[in-house]
Amino acid sequence: MPGDGGKTDMERIGLFSELGYTTIGDKYVTPCAKSFNESASKNKQMLPGGSKTMANISGGYFDADFRRVFAGESYSDPFKQRRQYRMQQAKKNLGKAFIPTSGEKKPSGLGSFYGTLGGPVPAFSSELKQRKAYTAPGKNFYTNPPKHGTGYGYPNLTFGKEYPYSSDDYDASKVKMKKEMEMHKAKLKGGAFRLNMHPVEFFDGNPYRSDKPLPPLKKKDGKKAPVKPFKPSSPAKEAGGMKAGTFDLYPTHSNDLYEVKQKKMSKPIKTFHPSAGPKSYPIQSVLAAHVKR
Repeated sequence: MPGDGGKTDMERIGLFSELGYTTIGDKYVTPCAKSFNESASKNKQMLPGGSKTMANISGGYFDADFRRVFAGESYSDPFKQRRQYRMQQAKKNLGKAFIPTSGEKKPSGLGSFYGTLGGPVPAFSSELKQRKAYTAPGKNFYTNPPKHGTGYGYPNLTFGKEYPYSSDDYDASKVKMKKEMEMHKAKLKGGAFRLNMHPVEFFDGNPYRSDKPLPPLKKKDGKKAPVKPFKPSSPAKEAGGMKAGTFDLYPTHSNDLYEVKQKKMSKPIKTFHPSAGPKSYPIQSVLAAHVKR
């Protein structure tokens, strides 16, 4: 057994395992203790006269005499039998032998009726029908020589008369809008309707807002207050572990009583054991297994 905190052989190697608890103390019986056919080894058995061997005599066969495989066979000509069979079948024909036609007729192209049962159809013939003689139409009558132009933007090119010119004011839209606004204002009665319930930025009115006009600004005298110029320290102070180079003085230190803090009693820490992984098992090489065989 190893020391405290170690693993036993049962946990490290897969050869050892804990005994099972599937029995109640019964004696172990090997699987080969009982025979396969127990009745074959008990009581008297049927004893035949021994196995017979095949020889030139009929002792090893079921029949007492030798029998031929073909009884009453004779020489037969297969060609003669086929000819006789054809002659017997030919006697059953009632008429002459059926002779097929000289093959099917193939059409020579689309619209061809060659090889069909009905023959050509006159409605689908490609012959031209009789028509009347062509008469050329007469010429149109001429009034005046045609006028050049497309008709868009050129006068006197249409059947109707020329459109008269109508002038349009440049500011007609502005004048019309001005008249409409004057008519709209004439119909109004009073000022615009305003509600006092509109949302505001504050819960109450602005306290700093006043409807009174502001007083006039006070005029200052030409004299200005003397300004003390800033003069840096010369030379600059270096912070050598103190507050010499700062703007503020070194703060006063408050004396604190030193007290030893009591350590808390902690519980003993147990050693962490991870979960057992796959156990190792001795493996025999393939060569050694073949040698044992």
